[in-house]
Amino acid sequence: MLKRFIAYYRPHKKLLVMDLLASLLISLIGMVYPVVTNRMLNDYIPNRMYSTIVIAGLLVLFLYTVRMLMRYFVQFYGHMIGVRMQSRMRRDLFAHLEKLPFSFYDNNETGRIMTRITSDLFEVCELAHHGPENLLISSVMIILSFTYLMTIEPILTLIVFACVPILVVVTIRMRRPMRKAFDDRRKSNATINAAVESSVTGIRVTKAYTNAAREVEKFEKGDLEFVKASRDAYRAMGMFFSSTSFVTDVFNVIILIAGGLFLYNGRINFGEYSTFIVSVNLFIGPVNTLINFMEQFQNGVSGFKRFLEIMDEKPETDAEDAVELKDVRGDIEFRNVDYAYDGVHPVLHGVDLKIKKGQKLALVGPSGGGKTTLCHLLPHFYELEKGHGAILIDGKDIRSLTLDSVRRSIGIVQQDVFLFVGTIRDNILYGRPDATFEEVQEAARRANIHDYIMTLEKGYDTEIGERGVKLSGGQKQRLSIARVFLKDPAILILDEATSALDNTTEVLIQQSLDELCKGRTTLVVAHRLSTIRGADEIAVVIGGSITERGTHEELMAKDGTYKKLYSLQFRDSDLLE
Repeated sequence: MLKRFIAYYRPHKKLLVMDLLASLLISLIGMVYPVVTNRMLNDYIPNRMYSTIVIAGLLVLFLYTVRMLMRYFVQFYGHMIGVRMQSRMRRDLFAHLEKLPFSFYDNNETGRIMTRITSDLFEVCELAHHGPENLLISSVMIILSFTYLMTIEPILTLIVFACVPILVVVTIRMRRPMRKAFDDRRKSNATINAAVESSVTGIRVTKAYTNAAREVEKFEKGDLEFVKASRDAYRAMGMFFSSTSFVTDVFNVIILIAGGLFLYNGRINFGEYSTFIVSVNLFIGPVNTLINFMEQFQNGVSGFKRFLEIMDEKPETDAEDAVELKDVRGDIEFRNVDYAYDGVHPVLHGVDLKIKKGQKLALVGPSGGGKTTLCHLLPHFYELEKGHGAILIDGKDIRSLTLDSVRRSIGIVQQDVFLFVGTIRDNILYGRPDATFEEVQEAARRANIHDYIMTLEKGYDTEIGERGVKLSGGQKQRLSIARVFLKDPAILILDEATSALDNTTEVLIQQSLDELCKGRTTLVVAHRLSTIRGADEIAVVIGGSITERGTHEELMAKDGTYKKLYSLQFRDSDLLE
């Protein structure tokens, strides 16, 4: 882990060296005061060297001015090193998140991921800045103060420094529970973020069901967990700091008693005794800095570990000999496909399907049967293990093709349309970012939404709000269709694209979808069976298996599951009328 952390310093090594040199200079200047104090008390003042006293004072003032400038450099540029490292980590993390498979997002809440990108990396930034400086300044000050005190009175110095091992033992013993407590605190903080993200995203559902009190209760539960974790963390921190502070206080007691006895016995004079007290404080200060640094160190290490947890997640990768899928015709084949999301409980069992170029295959059946899983496997959103069948496009196993080339050849229209914050133009352009405005307009026309867009004051530059909140369900669906028109894929997946719409809107959207399907190989997951009567083939999926296949007429003639589903749906429609 240390090597990976240090690697982020490399682009800034020159600035880091300058920062550390400035820190070193600050430490060296810090030793000037006790040296000058010793000379003042033992030489300049007793010998009435007034001009030397003034010169020595001005020299100290000059050095303190230099130290002020060095501290500014360290504070500003040192923090900038940390910020730049944080930025690099954040970009690496975000880029890695974009490469992770669907399975990762199935098991990780958005709020928790956001915590890794924001607050966790801020703690890492603070460690990146203060860590090297604190370690260098404190170490140099401890060594210099020890060396200088040895020149004054070795035995007294060794007596004082005998407390150091005690301080080390106390620090080690107290640090472990503090580390665990702060790790738990971070996890509870992520829980709060996840609750906020979920509640804010679903605020309309909350209000519709008047469940604000329930959401507050859920949030308060997570907040209480955070308070409890914080209580444990601060209790551990309190024990840590009170214990270590007591040990450092012992330093002052020892120097007070032992130094007084040494002065009484004539082993040191008053000037040396005064210098010793000043110098010991220069030693105790860095020791306290290192002790206080432990909290920041724990926070930074915890944040970096959580950063690495995601970075170590296995990303989606192409096979070593993967090739581009080019000149796509659109022939699709599922060959004896078995699949289980958790690797244990199968969702699909021996599925065999063939869809020829330009054909439309509809998948019907009860929820949970495996229809959407088939749609997710075709674009290689989930990995199909060897020995569990194969999925082929134009006769080529998708595992032997690059992920990008497979997904570029497939367009998807889902029931739950996702639109990004931005303008109408931005969201249509998502289908092909390099498209011209004329091509965007043509895609909108084909999706039957251009006329509506032109009624808006800002037209294609209209902001649609978070997830398209300012648009109706039908308008959002048409935008997603326009996006696919612009992408112009050879293969199309319609995953219950109209099931959430009212009948009138469904008819209008269906016209756009029919236009979209022309000339494309299409896989349709249908909720309303009336929309797929004209499909080239219909497959009934139950319990992860294909139980019936054929055209609408053939399946109705079989008097099987499909006919029962179809009759039941239209019987319900008749009753509603």
